[in-house]
This record gives sequence, C-alpha cells and structure tokens, in this order.
Amino acid sequence: MTNQEFNGGALSPEKNNLRRRKFGALLHSDPDDNNDFSSPRNSTAAMSSAPTNSATSSPYMSPWNHPSPFTKSPWIETVHPVEDDDNQYINFRKHGLIGSLVREEGHIYSLAASGDLLYTGSDSKNIRVWKNLKDFSGFKTNSGLVKAIVVLGDKIFTGHQDGKIRVWRFLGNKRKTHKRIGNLPTTGDYLKKSMNPKNYVEVRRNRNVPWVKHFDAVSSMSVDVDQGLLYSGSWDKTLKVWRISDSKCLESITAHDDAVNSVVAAFDGLVFTGSADGTVKAWRRELVDRNVKHVLVETLLKKENAITSLAVNARAAVLYAGSSDGLVNFWEREKHFMSYGGVLRGHKLAVLCLAVGGNLVLSGSADKSICVWRWEEGGVHTCVSVLTGHTGPIKCLAVEKDHQEVEKGDHQHWIVYSGSLDKSVKVWRISEHAPSLKELQEP
Repeated sequence: MTNQEFNGGALSPEKNNLRRRKFGALLHSDPDDNNDFSSPRNSTAAMSSAPTNSATSSPYMSPWNHPSPFTKSPWIETVHPVEDDDNQYINFRKHGLIGSLVREEGHIYSLAASGDLLYTGSDSKNIRVWKNLKDFSGFKTNSGLVKAIVVLGDKIFTGHQDGKIRVWRFLGNKRKTHKRIGNLPTTGDYLKKSMNPKNYVEVRRNRNVPWVKHFDAVSSMSVDVDQGLLYSGSWDKTLKVWRISDSKCLESITAHDDAVNSVVAAFDGLVFTGSADGTVKAWRRELVDRNVKHVLVETLLKKENAITSLAVNARAAVLYAGSSDGLVNFWEREKHFMSYGGVLRGHKLAVLCLAVGGNLVLSGSADKSICVWRWEEGGVHTCVSVLTGHTGPIKCLAVEKDHQEVEKGDHQHWIVYSGSLDKSVKVWRISEHAPSLKELQEP
C-alpha cells in the first residue's frame, strides 16, 4: 500500500504486533475513573503513522501493553494485484489502513460515527469529537468512564460507568459545539418516582433504588428510530426502555442473571440482549393487558462463556453475537423466527466488539485483531481481511459509508473506526468487493 499525504504528514503502513498475550479480566474490570472544551489547544491529536506505545505512557501495566519486537507491516503487499475483468484487485488496493487518531486521554472504550463527525469515549471523563479525521472539539462529564455513545440527529447519548446516561446537543460550528441538555432519567422523573416506596426495587442486600435509574455501569445503548425509543443495557442486569421525545423511562426489565453487556434494536420490532450469563435473548414490544410491554420471545443461546457484543445486519436479517471464547455465533430470520446459522472462528482470544456495514461484519478482539467477514446468500460467510496494527485489545468499532465512493455511485465501500486500550483509534477503508483471503493466497 502506498503512502498517502494527510495534513502535511505521510501516512505509512503501521507496525504489526504479532505477540499473543493472556486475556485478562476485561469484561467486568474496566478502570473506574471519573463542559465542553472545544479548543484544540495543547492537543497532540493527529493522524499518526506511528503506533502508540501504551507500555510507556499508561499507568495500567497490563500484559497487552508490552511493545512488540516485530516490525513487519501487515500492509506490505505480498501479492502484486493487476487489473482483471471484474476489477476485484483494483478494489483491494482501496482496502486497508488509512491512519490513526491519537490523543493521550486514556483507553478508548466507545465510538460513534455520524456523517463527518466521530465521537470517542475514554476513561478520562472526556468525549472527544473529530471532524474529517481532525481534532474538532470535545466535552467533559463528571460521570467517569464513557462506555457507550449513540448519536441520533443532533442529540448525543452517552452511557457511563456510574450508571448515568447524559444527553447532549450538537450546536454546529460554534465555539461551544456541544451542550448538555439533560439526563436519563430526568431529575423531575427521578424525584417523582422516589416519593413512592412502591417504585423502589432491591438491587443488593439492604439497598433499594428507584427502578427508573441504572445503579451500575451502562454498558450498551441502541436506538429504534421508527418507534422513537432508546434501549440501555447495564451491569445491573436490566434492560431499560426510554421514550426519546420526553426522556421518560417506560420500562425496566430484569433481563438476565448477570450483567447485560450488549443490546441492539433490530428488525421486525425485535430487540436482542446479550449477557455475561452466557445467554442471548430476543424481546418484542407487544400489547399486554392494555399496556405495551416488551416480552421475552425466545432465548437463542445458552453457553458457559459470556456474551460480550451483538450486531445486526438489518438488510439480510442476521444477528451476530460475540463471546469471550473468541467465537461469533449468528442467526438468520426465517418464516417462524430466528434460525441458528453457525459460528465464525477467527480469533484466539475473546471477541469484545462487533459492527456491521452492508454485508460485512467485523469482530474486534482481545487478540488485537479485527476479522472482516462478508455475508452471502445462504448464510455463507467469507473472511476477506484480518486487520492488525493495534497494540492493545480492541474494545469498540464503528462503521460509516465511504462518502467519497458514494459520490462516485459506489455504495459498497466503508470507513471503519477501531478503538483500543492502546489509547488510539485506527481508521480503515474496506470494500465488499474485496477478494477473500483464500483467493489472494491462490497462485
């Protein structure tokens, strides 16, 4: 892959870390560190061509932070593609690493992309905003580690380690670009519920709290745009349903026997949850005794290993579930309900995050790699890439259409953002047209 010029600096392929380290306690032991600062002054953020060495800058001396002795780049081409009839190798040249967004603000735990804006959440109390891959602005919260970010129009929802959900509004290209406009639940709703003892639930021995508020980390959020609902999953084992128009909590469901690690609003009115208890459950909003509630439709999976992440291909009606054993299970929509499709095996350590773009599904892992799979009719999945370059476990992924290619009429190229515990966000370009790894290896 040839170097590219960006912002006055050369973008070159980044070094690969080939060493495999033992997986630590990632699922429940995130560091618990607990305002807008739009000026990029004193920022070290840039599109960088050099990997971040977390071993020398982080106080957390985790085993995955040690630098690698290997210097070979994963993007030094081992094949010499030439143009053929279907242009597959021309598309392959557009497939790979663009560069890194680096700012020493802590481990990256959450990402959300919206148009030309990218939001990154870390354990530094800050939500950093990037525009066109440049440091744009940011805003600060006192709620600690940012575990989940969701963007809907000009509203941004952030879920935090202390159980709070903050609501922000994008103000445009003003000096103060973002303003906090509320919390979930609202202060009024919380106080109102607190007045009635019947609204309290026991969360642990000798502790009762109002049911409208999460009392443990908010691990995941998802939006049902058509219904105007926000879903939040928490380590307090609950799934909560919020009406976006008035920020009201409509339901609180004790969904699992352990922490809810992921929630995703899907197709056909379904909502899926994945938990540290090893189960994947499907829920649907239905009329029950004159009230609209979410009811359990089916438990799709029961296993010993924790479910860490979920993702949905809405167009193909496919659900993916990543787990701590390094596997990605998937289900496909059929006439009656969901039919188990199989398992994708591409990682040696836990799958920590999933994302979907078109017919591509990406899995980020504690083994520091990202597997890219292409879904095809009949439930066939082909591995088209293994993206490497991070020096820490990959905690979050976000996918956006490649707008440069869309302007040319091509809707099958995607920009991928990967956030890691190495304190960097890497930016990749991938294509649904890319040949499979097997095809590239054939003589």
